[in-house]
Amino acid sequence: VILVERADYCSGASAASSHMIHGGIRYLENGEFRLVRESVQERNWLLGAAPHYVKPLQTTVPIFSTFSGIVSAPLRFLTHKAGKPNERGALLIKTGLTLYDSFSRGGGKVARHRFRGRKKSLARLPKLNSGVKYTATYFDGSVHDPERLALDVLADALEAGAHARSSNYVESIGATKDGVRVRDVISGTEFTIAADVVVNTTGPWTDETNHGLGAPSTFMGGTKGSHIVVDNQELHDACAGGEVFFENDDGRIVLIFPLKGRVMIGTTDLEADLSVDSVCTEQEIDYFIELVSQVFPTIALNRSQIVFSFSGVRPLPKHDDMQPGFVSRDYRIERGALAGSPLLSLVGGKWTTFRALAAHLAQDALDILGRERSVDTTGVPIGGGKAYPTSDAQRADWLRANATSSVDEKRTQQLLERYGTRAGAFIATIGAQPDTALRNTAVVTRRELVHICEREHVVHLDDLVLRRTSLAFTGELTADLLTELAEVVGGVVSWSKTDREAEVARTRGILLSRHRVAL
Repeated sequence: VILVERADYCSGASAASSHMIHGGIRYLENGEFRLVRESVQERNWLLGAAPHYVKPLQTTVPIFSTFSGIVSAPLRFLTHKAGKPNERGALLIKTGLTLYDSFSRGGGKVARHRFRGRKKSLARLPKLNSGVKYTATYFDGSVHDPERLALDVLADALEAGAHARSSNYVESIGATKDGVRVRDVISGTEFTIAADVVVNTTGPWTDETNHGLGAPSTFMGGTKGSHIVVDNQELHDACAGGEVFFENDDGRIVLIFPLKGRVMIGTTDLEADLSVDSVCTEQEIDYFIELVSQVFPTIALNRSQIVFSFSGVRPLPKHDDMQPGFVSRDYRIERGALAGSPLLSLVGGKWTTFRALAAHLAQDALDILGRERSVDTTGVPIGGGKAYPTSDAQRADWLRANATSSVDEKRTQQLLERYGTRAGAFIATIGAQPDTALRNTAVVTRRELVHICEREHVVHLDDLVLRRTSLAFTGELTADLLTELAEVVGGVVSWSKTDREAEVARTRGILLSRHRVAL
């Protein structure tokens, strides 16, 4: 099995998620019970399989009406048409959460929902809009580092043996009877990969990829979703350690989510234009600031507090004139053919169900090859989730067993939280040589960065700051730190002074044009 990715791993749609692992309670209103059931099952599995990156997420829904939506919601369910936005009231939300809890039975991973009246709601969340009538609190999951979870999955796959290979920065440029023609984006070298089955999982770009392979398709109709990340301690504290999840006046479900000491706010759902890079616009920022004022009217939020923004295109199926928010988040697999190989194209999908849809893709490929499945990934732990200590006693034992004379228990615990049990390999590497602090940050150390560059497929400087670490996401980057990081990476991958300067310029350009970050 060979994986090629035209840019960096997890740099497309997967890097622009809302950092949630969830069953999708609102999909019940669309009648997508199969998707909700599968999503809840996969959520529960991920909480156990990747506990270092996937955590239970307490989610609170503020409710300002009792009966609103009890007519429009059933109509949407029956007709699958958006109609006029209509607030969902307490009765409808209570019904939905009761049904949602029923899908979680047997999982034992999250608590059931809880309803509170106005008085208890404001006692728990005193900054909440005083017009609130009820709040509903339920649990889903969050993934604080989706890019690192993807790297763990990749590492597990490559450890399967020499028959599993991958490369980032390699793009497909066509297909012949001999196989798929690809180009190394860095060197420009072109070569052909012979394949018995070709699988296209390029998300919103699936049709573009198929067109380039000579198998045109019109499967996709992705929508754009943007988020901002703000440094506002009052807003962070007002969420009381959980996500606030609610319906805006336009019918869009939006979220306020404390994450990594910052607050992430999202998301929009707009028609996408794949011919241009997806970026968060001024109008979307206005939208986010306004929605926060609706929920927490006494908290001042302004543009100066934004430390990062990101935007991506959801890999949704073609939906013609249907409202974006009502397009199915389910997935399907389309079969086609190239000059010399069967072609499987993935349409749709989301982070929560990545294992399930991958299993379906693998099964379809095995069926084509006439091979029997020998491995089932159900219940298999991921990367640093293997043997992860889940109790205080287990954690204490793990820290004592892995701490060294040069990496004390406090630092060992930081690495465990950052990498799961894969931290053991980091510690062994760091422990073999003296570690040193960086001049411009205390978040990561020099040896830690060297280990990442040696083991985690870093090609460009932006790979490090955007996807291997959270330095950009949390607003930790400065011009001096970026230059220092280029020195560290360059020492591993043999960049010249000119190379380092070019990488700094490239990364600054990406941060400014795609994430509105000016160093």
